[in-house]
Amino acid sequence: MFTITVVILSILSLTTPSSSSDQPPRSPTDVCIIGTGIAGSSVAHFLRQYSSSISQIRMFERHPIVGGRMATVTIGGETFEAGASILHPKNYHALNFTHLLNLKVKGPSASDSSFSLGIWDGQKFLFKTIDSKSKSSVVQYFVSLANSLRMFVRYGVSLLKMTNFVEVTVDNFLKYYESKESRPIFNTVEDMLKWADLYNLTTQTLEEKLVALNYSPLLIQELITVITRINYGQSVRISGLAGAVSLAGSGGNLWAVEGGNWQMAAGLVNRSDVTLHLEEEIESVTNLDGFYELNSTKGNSYTCQVTVVATPLDELNIQFTPKFSIPERKLQHTHATFVRGLLNPVYFGLDSVLEIPELVGTIESDELPFTCISILKEHSENDMTYKMFSRQSLSDTLLDQIFSIRSETIRINWGAYPHYHAPEKFAPFMLDDGHLYYVNAFENAASTMETGAVAAENIARLVLSRLSSQQPLRMYGLKTSILDSSPEHREL
Repeated sequence: MFTITVVILSILSLTTPSSSSDQPPRSPTDVCIIGTGIAGSSVAHFLRQYSSSISQIRMFERHPIVGGRMATVTIGGETFEAGASILHPKNYHALNFTHLLNLKVKGPSASDSSFSLGIWDGQKFLFKTIDSKSKSSVVQYFVSLANSLRMFVRYGVSLLKMTNFVEVTVDNFLKYYESKESRPIFNTVEDMLKWADLYNLTTQTLEEKLVALNYSPLLIQELITVITRINYGQSVRISGLAGAVSLAGSGGNLWAVEGGNWQMAAGLVNRSDVTLHLEEEIESVTNLDGFYELNSTKGNSYTCQVTVVATPLDELNIQFTPKFSIPERKLQHTHATFVRGLLNPVYFGLDSVLEIPELVGTIESDELPFTCISILKEHSENDMTYKMFSRQSLSDTLLDQIFSIRSETIRINWGAYPHYHAPEKFAPFMLDDGHLYYVNAFENAASTMETGAVAAENIARLVLSRLSSQQPLRMYGLKTSILDSSPEHREL
């Protein structure tokens, strides 16, 4: 989930369930989890929370640190989010994780609420908000009001329609917070989405959905395109649910974890009593009739009754025996470029760097080399830290055109999220008839930190129910027999 300043990836929400647990398996069970991002760490957390009969959890991470696509970067001696950056106020699982782990939440600053936005077409700014450097709350209030009016004049009542569309989608997603007594254990992604009335959004593009709702073409081509390009590096032709998730992030009260969101994964791993194997990549998984043998690139071999794949399989080369087939999926690569320096106003056809908006978003065009540029921190009038997103790596020659001063540059190539296209086809949660599971199948619906936790919670329940009975306690559409009547989330 990758965003810049106030425009974000998120919509989603859930909370840690209550202390009552799914029926435990009949005998102690060893579990292997491949991947230590938010999905893998959440699976470990929920397995421990829901059952006392998991004897050992092994977690494998090919990198030297846990966190997956949650990571930080240090530039100019300061640390910034490099991967999944921003969380939505209704990301209840993430909120509960921070509470459980005693992590500090970093909310939006006063300057974030008054950021300036510009929509760039490669030649000129199609739209710019009014910028004010005043620290007066009264001045900021009237500037914000003026900008709202300017946007309403340009885009009309479609702005209100956009808000309603997002609210309806969020309300549907909140069904995943219902008590376990009323919430089924889902065998497939399709069933999980249909139960929450979200599946139809994955069968059409965001553009098709918004046109059907009579949105202003200008709003779709400009502001909404800017949001989807920032959050998913893709146009409004992404599938509708991913688009709705992207739009949900254009609101306020966004937050992150002080010091880096990766601490959620690290904290959950530490609390879940796991055996952690860092810098150890799994190269093969073999079903040996009752247990799985995992072989790593270090030449080590491990066995476990349950194996959970909690990392996208799209660009990995794990050999599975027996083989299985899942829908082909490509990852959308986002190139994050961090620059300490100063933008060149001439590149934007302006006279002064002060005229450049703090967030520059772009419309959909093959001629544009980047999707967005934002200021992460202003050190002085001539010294800033910027974050850029692009679909291709940005050359030094191009960066020297965009920046008049460039003292430090860091590039990161993320296989960030699926390349969305409607109608979406989903891999199964269960990759075989045994106990081989795939959390990231849900990413074809939407990819955020919170959706990773949502899918992980369902996988944990699915694992425990099938270990107990060799089939889910109840099939899709029927209640589980879990005794828990309390709501799954609390307002924090």
